[in-house]
Amino acid sequence: MRLTIKLYAGLERHLPENAKDNAVIVSISNRASVNDILRLYNVPMDQAHLVLRNGVYIPPAQRDASGFFVDGDTLAIWPPVAGG
Repeated sequence: MRLTIKLYAGLERHLPENAKDNAVIVSISNRASVNDILRLYNVPMDQAHLVLRNGVYIPPAQRDASGFFVDGDTLAIWPPVAGG
């Protein structure tokens, strides 16, 4: 199945070279979890702070669930940010 992965704020360095505008479309197993995808792209788990599937937050407790995605989903990930 096809999944769009978007990585932001420094995490984009983990995307493959063919990524454009912080995003890449990839083929994944229908059993893939969020954490499987993070491992596949070497995104440190502690840097995957805000994780959204089609704009809906995925809490850390649900990121190991397999069979989570359907064809055409978008997974967007941001690291922790600080500001003032």
